Amino acid sequence: MQSCRQEDNMELREETVRDLISKATKMLEYSYVPYSHFHVGAALLAKNGTVYTGCNIENAAYGPSNCAERTAVFKAVSEGVKDFQAIAVVGGPDGKIKDFCPPCGVCRQVLAEFCSKDFLVILAKSQEEYKIFRLEELLPESFSL
Repeated sequence: MQSCRQEDNMELREETVRDLISKATKMLEYSYVPYSHFHVGAALLAKNGTVYTGCNIENAAYGPSNCAERTAVFKAVSEGVKDFQAIAVVGGPDGKIKDFCPPCGVCRQVLAEFCSKDFLVILAKSQEEYKIFRLEELLPESFSL
């Protein structure tokens, strides 16, 4: 299989990228978005090979809403997993993917808390059309304690 390289020490097989995109896309069905109608799905690959999925879940008060990326990260962390390799993110109005759907600033900061700078972020329109970024590219000079 062909590899998708972003950095010499971070590599994903094409098959893995497509699988993550497929799992993220499946999560669009589970989004709870009665206010924005903007569905987002995510599939987070842990270094141990486990994939944690997430969808966005809205709340009328907005503050308690949770993004798909954070849902996936929090599921993994709640099970004791804190080492990650990549995440695929897809989304669009009414669950239709029309464009790339990058993580919001809050999600980028949560990813920075648990992931290395060379962690891979896959933004996809389909299994054939996607972009891969290192977290460092999406959140340069990130905040940490």
